[in-house]
Amino acid sequence: MDQAWILFSIALAAAYAALLGAYCRGWQALPRWQLPEGFRPRTRISVIVAARNEAANIGACLDSIAGGDYPPAMLEIIVVDDFSTDDTAAIVAQRAGRLQNGARLRLIRLAEALQAGRVFNAYKKIAIETAIARASGELIVTTDADCLAPPGWLRLIASVYETAAPKAIAAPVVFHREKNLLQRFQALDFLGMMGVTGAGIRLGWQRLGNGANLAYPKTVFEAVGGYGDDGRASGDDLFLLQKIARRWPEGVFFLKNADSAVYTEAPAGWRDFFRQRLRWGTKNAALPEAGPKIALLAVFLFCCSAGMNLASAAAGWAPGWLPAVQLAVKAVCDAVFLRELCRFFGRKDLMRAFVPAFFIHLIYIVSVGTASLMLRRYTWKGRQVR
Repeated sequence: MDQAWILFSIALAAAYAALLGAYCRGWQALPRWQLPEGFRPRTRISVIVAARNEAANIGACLDSIAGGDYPPAMLEIIVVDDFSTDDTAAIVAQRAGRLQNGARLRLIRLAEALQAGRVFNAYKKIAIETAIARASGELIVTTDADCLAPPGWLRLIASVYETAAPKAIAAPVVFHREKNLLQRFQALDFLGMMGVTGAGIRLGWQRLGNGANLAYPKTVFEAVGGYGDDGRASGDDLFLLQKIARRWPEGVFFLKNADSAVYTEAPAGWRDFFRQRLRWGTKNAALPEAGPKIALLAVFLFCCSAGMNLASAAAGWAPGWLPAVQLAVKAVCDAVFLRELCRFFGRKDLMRAFVPAFFIHLIYIVSVGTASLMLRRYTWKGRQVR
C-alpha cells in the first residue's frame, strides 16, 4: 500500500480524534440552563406545527403542548396542514378554537392559503412562513407533528428568551420508544447530534439546530427576510439559524436542559431511515457556514478511508494494523462522547447497543454521505422532492 495513503489515513484518524475531543470539551463547557427561581413568563408564544399526513400523531402532539405548564392566555398553537391526504386537518379542525386548558388553536389549510395551481419545492418552509405571518405571538416556537413536548418545555424556552435575550434558541430533540436495533442506533446518533449542536454553538464554530425544537422572535424572522426563496425542500432550521448568525454572530443560544427536549420516534425500517437521512444530507453542501461543512467532510473522509482500509486488509492489500488503529480511534472517541450525552439525557441504557451501532454508523456515513452528493430527487411523505 502506498505510504502517502497510510499517512493520509492516520492524519484523518487524528483529525477525527481532535474534532470529537473538541466537541466533548465544548459540551462540557456549555452551562446547564436552570429555570430562574420564581420565574413567571411574560412572553406571548405562537407554537407552529407544519403537518403532512400526521393523523396518527397530531392529536397527541397538540395534547402535549396544551397540557404543559405555560399560561394558556399567552399561548397560541397554529397547525398548518400541508396538503394532507389523511385526516390530519379534520382532527385539528375538531379541536380548533380553544383547547381544554384555554390555549388557542388555529388551523391553516395550505391548499387554501396558496395560489391555486402553483407548484413549490419547499412546502414546509412556505407552511411555516404562512403561519408566522398570521401569528400573534412575540416568540415563534416550531415543532413537528410527530413530537411530544414535556410539561415545562415552553416555560424553559421563555426563561431563556426573557433572561438572555438571544435572537434564536436551539433546544434538544431526542428519540424514544425504541423497539429494534436500528431505532436504538438512531437514538444514540441523535444524542450525538445534540452534543455537536450545543458544543458547536458554544465554541462558535457552527450554528446548527433542529426545526422540531427551535424558537426565535417574530421580529428577527422578519428582519432576516424569513427563509428566502432558496428552492431547497429541506433545511428550514439550519439555513434560518445561519442567516440569523450572520447578522447577530453571538445571537444563537443552545438550551442545555434535558427537560426542554421534545421527543419523537425514530423510523423503524431501513427504507424510511435512508429516505429521512438522505433528505437531511442533501442540504449539507449548501450550508453557508464553513465550520459544519469542514466537520462533515472530515468525518465522511475518515469513515470512507476506514472502510476502504478494512476491505483492503481483508483482501490482503493493506496492513491489518491500519484499519484496526482507525477503528480503535473512532470507537474510543465515540464511546467517550456518547456516554457523556447518554448520562446527561438519562439514557445510559442506549450504550448497550454501542458496538453494533458503531458499525452501523460507519456504513451509514459512507453510504448516505455518498448518496446525498449524487441523488437530486427523493420521495418524502408521498411527495417527489427535488
